[in-house]
Amino acid sequence: MSKKNKIETVCVQGGYRPGNGEPRQVPIIQSTTFKYNTSEDMGKLFDLEASGYFYTRLQNPTNDYVAAKICELEGGSAAMLTSSGQAANFFAVFNVANCGDHVVASSTIYGGTYNLFAVTMKKMGIDFTFVDPDCAPEELDKAFKPNTKAVFGETIANPALTVLDIEKFASAAHKHGVPLIIDNTFATPVNCRPIEWGADIVTHSTTKYMDGHGSAVGGAIVDSGKFNWLEHADKFPGLCTPDDSYHGITYAEKFGLEGAFITKATAQLMRDFGSIQAPQNAYLLNNGLESLHVRMQRHCENALAVAEYLENSDKIDWVVYPGLKSDKYYETAQKYMPNGTCGVVSFGVKGGRKAAEKFMSGLRIAAIETHVADARTCCLHPASSTHRQMNDDELRAAGVSPDLVRLSCGLESKYDLIDDIAQALEQI
Repeated sequence: MSKKNKIETVCVQGGYRPGNGEPRQVPIIQSTTFKYNTSEDMGKLFDLEASGYFYTRLQNPTNDYVAAKICELEGGSAAMLTSSGQAANFFAVFNVANCGDHVVASSTIYGGTYNLFAVTMKKMGIDFTFVDPDCAPEELDKAFKPNTKAVFGETIANPALTVLDIEKFASAAHKHGVPLIIDNTFATPVNCRPIEWGADIVTHSTTKYMDGHGSAVGGAIVDSGKFNWLEHADKFPGLCTPDDSYHGITYAEKFGLEGAFITKATAQLMRDFGSIQAPQNAYLLNNGLESLHVRMQRHCENALAVAEYLENSDKIDWVVYPGLKSDKYYETAQKYMPNGTCGVVSFGVKGGRKAAEKFMSGLRIAAIETHVADARTCCLHPASSTHRQMNDDELRAAGVSPDLVRLSCGLESKYDLIDDIAQALEQI
């Protein structure tokens, strides 16, 4: 697709371009395997000498059509789908950092990702240093070690709603010869394209806004194609030295800057872990992508209206939303996301845990769910659900106050959402 096409057009028509007489909609290739006429034909695929498909655990045409659209949206060079956002973040990091290596990460990232890094990947021998996203460049610089292989952050953190200074983190990463990996789930490429600000790898939980309808769990990884692995060959032997499991191929040499990272992640990690997205899920994801540009505008409009209402309510202690002019991250958000941030608002109900629980039970439109970024408004009070095993002191230590409510504004009327919040607050 021409570079002149705007992101709205890419949402609708990117990735898949049917030929004469071919299906207008992305076809669902619901097949585990693919037929070839000769062993030699298939052998070329196993040798990475030819492009094609032989087993859906590695690649599938439906998935590749949808990955190509996400790649176009982010302005990358190559992309792949995964079974979940967690799988995408794991693959993105593990593709460059192995046992004995070190990674720098923002401390306010999604709790599931934090556990993946601090607990599970630590057991695999990878060390993580978590830094305050608002730290000074000098402090960030001190977090690096000789064995640091990547830097990780989120455009907008879930649920802290911290807005990352992408250029600051990109500058630090590149100074130390490592890539910056950005999870862009909450902003989506409609509101922010991290690659344009210096990010090297972008990940997504496509389960959220990209799908947008709570239909299918999934993830995606996009490579910018700009990081020069060979310039830092000593740091990235997996990309810059021969892979014995693939006949001595050196990915950075054979596939260049544009294709090395995703090819290695597919040929090694997807081959061995099999965290593939089902073709049916990829089809559902593409349906969501076609309206992403329209939906994000409404999500942000609704969230801003709700945040402004909450900010003026005498029953609310505090509100966090980067679209508010009073928000700590407003100026940073304006720099990176001038057209809107996301549809998620975090706030504290006066009266603490009990008051928040009462508020939640009074909601009629907003559903109590662990989900976010859906067409339908959903709400979560961590202290009485996901974090209910913790007392108030333990909650605060984990960065989750007892009164915290996370509201993901859907596509309903903003006036109805505000009325629903108002009547629920009246019941406290």
